[in-house]
Formats: sequence, C-alpha cells, structure tokens
Amino acid sequence: MSPLPSLRRKDGSAALAAEEITSRAEALARALASGGARLEPGPAARAREVLGKVSERSALVGGRTVVALAGATGSGKSSLFNALAGADVATVGLRRPTTSTPTAAVWGDEPAGELLDWLSVGARHQVPTSGDADLDGLVLVDLPDFDSREEANREEARRVLELVDVFVWVTDPQKYADSVLHDEYVRVLHEYGAVTLVVLNQVDRLPRGGQEQVTADLTRLLERDGLDRHEVIATSTVTGAGIDELRTHLERAVEHADAVRHRLAADLRTAAEGLGDSVADTDAGVSDRAREELVDALCRSAGVPIVVDAVARDYRLESWARTGWPFTRWVRAFRPAPLKRLRLDKNDTAAPDITEQDMRAVLGRSSIPPPAPAARAAVDLAARRIGTTAGEGLPTRWADAVADAARPADHDLADDLDQAVLATSLRAGKPLWWPVFGTLQVVFALAAVVGLVWLFVIGAAAWLQLPEIPTFDVGPFATPFLLLVGGLLAGLLLAALARWLARIGSRRRAAVVRGRLRASIGRVADERVVEPVHQVLSEHADTRADLRHVLR
Repeated sequence: MSPLPSLRRKDGSAALAAEEITSRAEALARALASGGARLEPGPAARAREVLGKVSERSALVGGRTVVALAGATGSGKSSLFNALAGADVATVGLRRPTTSTPTAAVWGDEPAGELLDWLSVGARHQVPTSGDADLDGLVLVDLPDFDSREEANREEARRVLELVDVFVWVTDPQKYADSVLHDEYVRVLHEYGAVTLVVLNQVDRLPRGGQEQVTADLTRLLERDGLDRHEVIATSTVTGAGIDELRTHLERAVEHADAVRHRLAADLRTAAEGLGDSVADTDAGVSDRAREELVDALCRSAGVPIVVDAVARDYRLESWARTGWPFTRWVRAFRPAPLKRLRLDKNDTAAPDITEQDMRAVLGRSSIPPPAPAARAAVDLAARRIGTTAGEGLPTRWADAVADAARPADHDLADDLDQAVLATSLRAGKPLWWPVFGTLQVVFALAAVVGLVWLFVIGAAAWLQLPEIPTFDVGPFATPFLLLVGGLLAGLLLAALARWLARIGSRRRAAVVRGRLRASIGRVADERVVEPVHQVLSEHADTRADLRHVLR
C-alpha cells in the first residue's frame, strides 16, 4: 500500500460538499476508534477537538461566514475593523494592548446569535441594512492581539482562531517580518491557504516606492512559510487605500458561502496529517515461517513428541497382541499401555462405570509431563519473534501493541495445549492384515497343539502297550511331528513378519497422529497468538485506510 497522500491543496480548489465533510469526519472518528491508545496522544486529542468542532459548526443553521482580523499589537486591525464596519465599533487608542476581548460586526438580517454564542463573542454590532448589501451574511471579528503581553489576550485570540472560517492576517510595515506572526501562525496554518487573506496595513507611513519593496518582501516571507502564490492586500485606514479591495475579497467569500467548508476540510486534513506519524506507510503481517516456528515450539511444549512416541508404541503393542505368537501374547498383560499411562486411551473399557473420558472430564488434564524450562523458553522466544517480525516498521506504540498481543498467559496457554491434545483423535482404523494374521496364528497354533496332543497320545499308547495309533508319514517325518514343528515354526515366522509390519505401521500411524496434533496445536497458536496479532494489524490497516480517506 502506498504512503499516506500529502495534505497540500492548491489554492482555488473547490470546497468539499457537506456530505463529503461528514464522510471524512466519520472516517477520522473511525481512525481514532480503531487506533485508540496506539495513536500519539497529542495529535489524537487535537483530532477529537476537530471532530467536536466539525459537529458543532455543522449543526449551526444558516449561511454565515465568520472572518477574523488577527494581528500584532499596533498593526491597526481595530481601525481596519471600524473602516469595514462603517462605524467606530472597536476601541482605537494609544495604550497597548487596546483590544482585550473579541468584537463582532454582523451584516444582514439572518440571526447570528447562536453562532456568536458558540464563538463566545459578547461584544456585537449590527451593521445597518442600508450598508453594503454584498456583505450580507458576513460576521467580522476583531481579535485581541496575538502577541499581547497579557496571556489571557493571547489565549483568547488562539481560541477564536480555532473556530472562525477565514483568517485575515493584519500586519504593518514595522512588524511584517515578526517571528510570532510567521512562526506561530502563518507557518503553522499554511495549509489553510484557501481561507487566508494577508493585509499589509498602514502603508501610508511608507515613503514613495517603499510599499512595493515591503509587499515584495512580505510575499517572499509568506512563500517561505508555505503560503505559495498568495496576494498581499496593501491598505490604509488614513487614505482609504486598499479598503475596497479588501471588501471585494470579503464579498467574494460571502458570495461563495463555502469558506466554512474549506475551513472544516482543512481542519480534518490537518488533524489526519497530524496522525500520519502514528501509522506506518505500509501494512505488516505474520510470516508463515514465524508461525511454523511457533507451532514447532508449542508442539514440543505440549509434549507432542511424547504422545506420538506413545501412539507408535501403543500401535506396536496392539499389533503384537492381535498378530503375535498366541503362546506368548499373555506377556502383554504385564506391559503398561503407553496411551493409558498418559490418560489418552479413549478405548479403555476396563471400568465400565467410570471411563477414562469421565476421569479426564473431572480432572481436566492429561498426564503428559510438564514442559521443560527449555521448551517454555522456546515458546516465549517464538512468540516474541512473531511480535517482532509482525511489528517491524510500525510506530513504537503499534509495535508494542503487537508484541503484547503475541505474549499469551503461560497458564492459560498450557491448559489450551493440553486440551488440544486431549481433543485430538489418536486412533485410526484397524489394518486389514491384523485379522488375517490373527486367523493364521490361530490355525498354526491349533496345528501345533494337535500335533503335540497326537504325539502325546502315541506316546501314552505305547507306554500303556495299547494298539499302535496309525499316523501318516511324509517322507521321514510323521504327521504329528510335522503339525507340531510346522505350526510352531510357521507361527514364529508369521509373528516375526507381523513385528516388521507393525514397525512400519507404527511409523505411519505416528505420522498421521503427528499431523493431527500439529493441526490442533496450530489452532491454539492461531487463537492465542496469531489472531490477536492479526487483530492489532487489522486495526492498524483500518486506521491507515480511514486516514487515507480523510486525506484523499
């Protein structure tokens, strides 16, 4: 995904529609919600203030345009305010600062009380309707000096500047290069070019040719501040120079009735740009390799190798019990069942009243040995690696959130792993060769028994001097002898073949069960580590997408 787009908009661009303003405000609200504490506190607080302002300003009914005259002490903005209002509304004097509270002049009959209450401007002057009708809808506010020695005056100027629709920066030949104006206001608010006017007042004090020089230098400073291609209006309340030009610009702002939308759109873009450093330029993710390493570590921690070995041994023992030499099968009864010792034998029917499943339901755990410290450390390392790789390239707060999401509680994780092993089927269908070999073993055993009994009867008859019992000879060997020896040898050879097949089958059964257990452990890894990390990364992506929507 490409980086966040630039906030810059060329002067003259059309104002956004009210619906688009609402859409971008909603996108910014979603970005704040999805970003949460992962966003930088300062820009996030500023964005919330902007959302509050957008909501409050949009709720105000009417088409009023609020213009603020802002300037340094002695710039003559109050005199300029009076000249535009056509009356001595603002106090003009030699004592500094003269303006301590904002004063508003209102053009037109449309009620402006609710708007001025929202601006907290108490001093209000209604310009007579006989005045310039082209300014109907204008609310002109004379602000306290933004460089006043009184802190309260400076704060009041900043407060109102946050709310008005159009800035008119008023300066004079003495303070036009003042650092307060350029560094703290024009440069900071240079993105608001569509709602900014710059006035060089008191040009009557300049000698011949001085107005052009100062205007050119002021234009250069404004361009350095980022206010490109911006016209400077030269005025004088003494000679009346430039007043009509300034009035024309104000009439144009009122006529278009889009200054408020320009200002709100710029507020939203500025807030979103301030949050740009809180998100990365690209999205991140969990690599397959890191996930596989985590699953490997969890398998070792859950005792999967122990369980797989028990499954293989259990398969071999059951195979030998079903296909081994019948005369030695009873020895198996003295060998412990590997899966039963781990409480994983789901086919135990020795106790029909209390089954192994009932015991596990009560105990809730298997008897798999707890993981060794090295295995636990491997899990922690693999989880940290997921957090590190997934959070690579993200801002610190997001990277920390990803790392926290990748570290589950050890106790809960151990229980989940054990339950995953318990819930995994460790059995499979019986091999087809088992009943075949089992039947043959019975046949060979019966043949050996028949031969043995036959020989015993022959011997007993000879000892008791009874008539000779007939036999059928095959070459030099009697039939009873062939039955006995043949049955025993065939049974032993078949048992040896069965053991070889059992070892092959046990490896295959172990591979199948290993795959099942790995899949079960993988689901635990996804649920406890990968999915929480993905959730944080998804919230980061949503935040980026919403900020892109605001800045488009």
